[in-house]
Amino acid sequence: MITTRRQFLKTTTAATAAAGLGLSLAPHVRAQKTAGPYRTALIGCGWWGNNILGEAMASGSCPIVAVCDVDQRMSGPTAERVEKETGRQPKVYGDYRELLAAEKPDIAIVATPDHWHPLITIAAVESCAHVYVEKPIGHTIREGRAMVNAARRTQRVVQVGTHRRIAPHNVSGREFLRSGKAGKIGMIRSFVHYGGGPETPLPNVEPPKELDWEMWCGPAPLRPFNGSLDLSNPWRGSMHPRGFRNYLDYANGTLGDWGVHWMDQILWIMEEKWPRSVYSTGGRPIKGPPVLSETEQTTDAPDHQVAVFEFEGFTATWEHRQFAGNHAEKGENVGCYFYGTEGTFHMAWHEGWTFHPVNDRKPVIREKATLHQPDDQNIRELWADFLESIQTGRKPVCDVGEIHLSTNMSLLGMLSYKLGRQVIWDGEKETIKGDREANRMLRRNYRKGWDYPS
Repeated sequence: MITTRRQFLKTTTAATAAAGLGLSLAPHVRAQKTAGPYRTALIGCGWWGNNILGEAMASGSCPIVAVCDVDQRMSGPTAERVEKETGRQPKVYGDYRELLAAEKPDIAIVATPDHWHPLITIAAVESCAHVYVEKPIGHTIREGRAMVNAARRTQRVVQVGTHRRIAPHNVSGREFLRSGKAGKIGMIRSFVHYGGGPETPLPNVEPPKELDWEMWCGPAPLRPFNGSLDLSNPWRGSMHPRGFRNYLDYANGTLGDWGVHWMDQILWIMEEKWPRSVYSTGGRPIKGPPVLSETEQTTDAPDHQVAVFEFEGFTATWEHRQFAGNHAEKGENVGCYFYGTEGTFHMAWHEGWTFHPVNDRKPVIREKATLHQPDDQNIRELWADFLESIQTGRKPVCDVGEIHLSTNMSLLGMLSYKLGRQVIWDGEKETIKGDREANRMLRRNYRKGWDYPS
């Protein structure tokens, strides 16, 4: 069965493979009349935005008409890349609102820091653009619901960058588990273990002249800038570039970043929508207490965290740490273990998947990963699925409505961590039962000048 599936995935297009996952037509999506070209704009010109941009250009259906970033040190080189690789010079913007109003793109790629995903996505679909937005879809649960509502109201395709739903080994692994070959799954353990150590505060400095720091912070709190003035040598732990994920004003730590991928795998493979309850604990015993003063600051996300998600028929756990990085534990340092009555299944990243049967006389079964460079990802397949969804009107494989649920798992874990207690989740109403303080944390106040999406 595994060999047949691998051959199938190699000999068909990503769009056909996505259709093979059982995705039905979605009446809330308005189909395009043609297969392109789709005038495309990139909003967020950092490392990962450029990975997505590369696949958009390679598709041949998406002329890049504009790029946007609050840091000219990123937007300028990205525009030069587009011109070099396509012969087309895109317009450069520093404000996404000006871009959407002037260019009216057919597609908007949203690859900004997490706290910007909701407002930009909603503005893009309201300007009639289809959107490819990076995960997690938002910083708070109510933002995610507003994004889903906006996508449905405007009948736009919104694909989220959880590309593991379309990665060949994740697809075949899901089929293996859904077929019952691992037996009944009673527990799932998801994890990300990376090295690190104590954290030294970084000095607050004036932002570089090319960076609009006020706009970078946007609706989130305005903190002092502590990033690197030299993009070729960024400081470890600085907010910009890339370090924002461990500042809770702008993201939700490792669980909000890496965790969304594995929370999504749990819901997708087990065909669940949400847990009944969530409890999480953790802290910063290695990195030390967070610091934020007029002169210096550190990150404030936990350096380790454990979360327990209770479902009707199984229990799922999450754990991460940012210290003790070594090879003491067997296997890859990221992924999910599915523990079933017939054996243990490991859904990994670089190593593909592996199944260890309970019966020692049966062979271990492995499926290798098929990943693309740079950065070992499957954006190519997800972008092809995105374009086919726009053309046909069918539901994309990583539809914003489904990834909203996966993002919620991570956000509930962070919410429980901040509260220090268990939360009981009503997934239908998207409220926490009997806990006013917790329900207030389903949203947050935006900074003056920005309106929280309704």
